[in-house]
Amino acid sequence: MQERTDEDLMKAYAQGNIEAFELLYNRHRGPLYRYVLGQVGDPATANDLYQGSWEKIIKARGKYTASAPFRAWMYRITRNHVVDHFRRVHPETALAPDQMEASGPGPEQQLQRENQAASLRDAIDRLPADQRDTLLLKLDAGLDIQTIADITGANREAVKSRLRYAVGKLKQALAEDTARTADDH
Repeated sequence: MQERTDEDLMKAYAQGNIEAFELLYNRHRGPLYRYVLGQVGDPATANDLYQGSWEKIIKARGKYTASAPFRAWMYRITRNHVVDHFRRVHPETALAPDQMEASGPGPEQQLQRENQAASLRDAIDRLPADQRDTLLLKLDAGLDIQTIADITGANREAVKSRLRYAVGKLKQALAEDTARTADDH
């Protein structure tokens, strides 16, 4: 039996099929949540925005047309919801990254991993908003270049450029952090 497409499921849900929505939700909940968490950095805020995104998707179900891929439509709604959040709330300080739980490694390795994760999160937070958004859509959501272009309203070349600059800046920031850490020891 062939798996139903997201577009077919969304059309079925728009016609009242709750099981179709459950399938869509289960298919996309992890990547969508990771995308939102990557944007805001705070699990409580991410959860609120994630739930709000699904509420907006539910409310807009009658407006969905299969001419646009469901994932692009869903991420556009979510991205707009996150952007609206940032317009309402102007954080004065960067949010602290979550502590990573590791099973097995000793305290020194755990501290090193936590420091690396914090450095990466900090480097991502310092990226310009358009580069950060594009990078997270690629890494967390696993979207392709064209879909990211459709979601952000940028052309394909701009998306490629944003990704290239973001990766370059992350590499540079992490290399500087590694050099600083080596100097400290």
